[in-house]
Amino acid sequence: MKQILGIVASQRQLGNCEIMVKEVSRQLPVPHHLQLLRLPDFNLRYCNGCYRCLSKGACVLADDLLTILAAIAAADALILAAPTYFLGGHACLKAFVDRGISFYAMADRLWGKPAVGVGVAGIESKEGSTLLDIERFLLTIQASNQMSRIVYGALPGEVVMSEGNKRIAGELARALFGEAMLRPQPCCPLCGGDTVRFLENGQVRCMLCSNTGELVDGPDGLTLKISKDDHAFVTDQNAALQHRDWLQGMLARYREQKHALKEIQAVYKDESPWIKPSGPLVNS
Repeated sequence: MKQILGIVASQRQLGNCEIMVKEVSRQLPVPHHLQLLRLPDFNLRYCNGCYRCLSKGACVLADDLLTILAAIAAADALILAAPTYFLGGHACLKAFVDRGISFYAMADRLWGKPAVGVGVAGIESKEGSTLLDIERFLLTIQASNQMSRIVYGALPGEVVMSEGNKRIAGELARALFGEAMLRPQPCCPLCGGDTVRFLENGQVRCMLCSNTGELVDGPDGLTLKISKDDHAFVTDQNAALQHRDWLQGMLARYREQKHALKEIQAVYKDESPWIKPSGPLVNS
């Protein structure tokens, strides 16, 4: 029996995200056990950029990150659902992704899991970057993103009042252990992303994997011609491992140049007053 982890990136109990995860599970055509994890319930501290996880093998912050990673590692597949807040996915997605360097210690247990993602927006066409945020989450843990979609529904439970949304849940369920979604063109040939930023000189940059190329109008319509740059660290597992090696090299560089860097920092120390919190900082 397959073990499925449903990751709910919403604090709302029995809200549309939780319901969509359960609806996908109900339509999943293989025997399975669904376990749920509500991401905002966990204490996830902000990454402080210390890089000690590279040398110690695990993040030194005392919070619930390892509990979340262990749940992902124990699952055979993932269903991720996130709500839209002000044209983007819930902030817990980014808080988790920001800790990505420490994931390397569990890479052999995390990577390669089939996954589907669904973003929920209360107003049609106002999902903003939510789908991109979901895809970035799955890419960071090197999951196999079988399909990711947006559905619309504002009031708790409203999302399954739409037969169209139920059909999307069925598509996600069939894709999880089946054929991955065919990405509509134009999309990035490296990661499948369909969000780009237009740059100078006719160049575009994929906002999912951050590689650069061009948008070409050919006989089959518009296509994205994007190539890996010298640091394409999220496109595949080999690239991710190369990024780990680069980070370790940067850590060695820091140790070599630490005294010179400290001298630069000292020039800018205590130049301006800081506004401080009125009480102890609590991350709950």
